[in-house]
Amino acid sequence: MTASKALAGWRVLVPRGGKWGDEVAATLRGHGAIPVIAPLINFASAEDPSALANALHELQDGQFDWIVITSATTVDVLTSQGTRVPESTRIAAVGETTAAALGLAGYRVDFVPVSDNSARGLVKEWPASEIRGRVLIPQSDIAEPTLVAGLSKLGFAVEFVTAYRTVGVPVTPEVAADVASGRIRAVLVTSGSVARQLAAQLAPLPPETIVACIGPRTAFDARAAGLPVHVIAEERSSGSLIAALVEYAEAE
Repeated sequence: MTASKALAGWRVLVPRGGKWGDEVAATLRGHGAIPVIAPLINFASAEDPSALANALHELQDGQFDWIVITSATTVDVLTSQGTRVPESTRIAAVGETTAAALGLAGYRVDFVPVSDNSARGLVKEWPASEIRGRVLIPQSDIAEPTLVAGLSKLGFAVEFVTAYRTVGVPVTPEVAADVASGRIRAVLVTSGSVARQLAAQLAPLPPETIVACIGPRTAFDARAAGLPVHVIAEERSSGSLIAALVEYAEAE
């Protein structure tokens, strides 16, 4: 099946680099778009590496019943530390994208929410028969307390540890000028962190710029940051995000 060319000639800002950015850019080109990769966030080591090292030591020692993984970046941290998750510790992933990253890294996945790929969805769908013991939650330093509060309320003994820091990345003057002039037709918003960087660095956006968000939670964060929202993907995946943008363009 030939990809729709509804995005022909559209310049689309891709706010993350690396493999993810390259894959999204390739998909956008397949729809006729001109991707502009301009990472707005990056990830740095935790300020207290000893706390992370201690938590991962306890994990490998079998002291946790569960570990909850919320992003592919956390998977990268586990692999970079050579972390082995014992058979006695079960692994939960907040969504299919994170589950896929775990699988590619050689980790099994025991639980993924079905209806809502978010922290709230994970808490809501957690199997009642599996609520017991200690759970480790390694996340970004700016992660919202949704998981910690939700799983604590369910009855878990929860331990949060900062796995990495999320830091803003300044866009180039050329990209800023292209956004300000309206030459960038659409921007992809993949997280609350990206939304806040867009607002801080590039707002106000031109009225004709389309803001496409990777799910309802990110749309909420984008609006909270003062951004307009035109497109909301049904699922938290790059494929769903691009499909939603294509659908919007076809309806114009």
